[in-house]
Amino acid sequence: MDMKKQKPTLLILAAGMGSRYGSLKQMDAFGPNGETIIDYSIYDAIQAGFGKVVFIVREEFLDKMKEVFNPKLEGKIKVDYALQSYDLSPFGISENIERAKPWGTAHAVLSAHDKINEPFCVINADDFYGSDAFEKMAEFLNQEVTDNNFSLVGYQLDNTLSEHGYVSRGVCQVDDNGNLETITERTKIYCANAAGGESKVMYEEEDEEHEINPESRVSMNFWGFTPHVFKITQELFQTFAHENKDNPKAEFFIPLVADHLVKSGQAQFKVLPTSSKWFGVTYKEDKPVVQSSINELIEKGAYPEKLF
Repeated sequence: MDMKKQKPTLLILAAGMGSRYGSLKQMDAFGPNGETIIDYSIYDAIQAGFGKVVFIVREEFLDKMKEVFNPKLEGKIKVDYALQSYDLSPFGISENIERAKPWGTAHAVLSAHDKINEPFCVINADDFYGSDAFEKMAEFLNQEVTDNNFSLVGYQLDNTLSEHGYVSRGVCQVDDNGNLETITERTKIYCANAAGGESKVMYEEEDEEHEINPESRVSMNFWGFTPHVFKITQELFQTFAHENKDNPKAEFFIPLVADHLVKSGQAQFKVLPTSSKWFGVTYKEDKPVVQSSINELIEKGAYPEKLF
């Protein structure tokens, strides 16, 4: 079967804890009619031509997610669910490893391995990515993706900052062909006012401040794959779980998989640059900013006032 003849799937990582935010932000209302951030992502995905959405959830939220999303999406896009749990037996691991929290984003993706047979992209539930990003990803998944040519959306760093605290970003080094060379996690990025009122983007590392180019491309966890990535991810996860069985906070992140694929020459990642402004709710204080940004987009005609 030619994968490129199938409509791509949107995989939404919705199993997170929301620890810094203080509640289950995946279900929080941001739009004028109670729309969640996920609703805007799904709307953009439908407009861009995606054929299915798969939610990764924890079992205790499954019924609530179905209650909220199934009625509004019926007839608009196919919907399915995958569970992220502590049971490692589906991934060929017989050990019972005690955990304080789920295993991370790459493990979450792996949890959907039996739900997806077509090119797909991965996004966070609590990030607003913008229609341009979905259009670029859909075009890539329909035209260019192969088992060794994957992608990620690259946002301009200064389009992704919060006014209310530090943010963590995967800063991308991109080669002359637009492919990812390295991705470096910077955990304390913020805007600082320099002398003369000029604003600079800085990051902290080992208590030292460093300036960073505000136009750097960063990953906001918006990745494009074929199902081939599941096999590779499972092999890497088996090793990771074994090596971290005594580290209950270790997390298996998507960039770890990407880094391995790039360094081993098994795949390249095309960085799809987007002009979209990213909105996110890392902190409670971010919510009014996101609501105001969405209202602006509605006023400009980018979204209908009532999505579904």
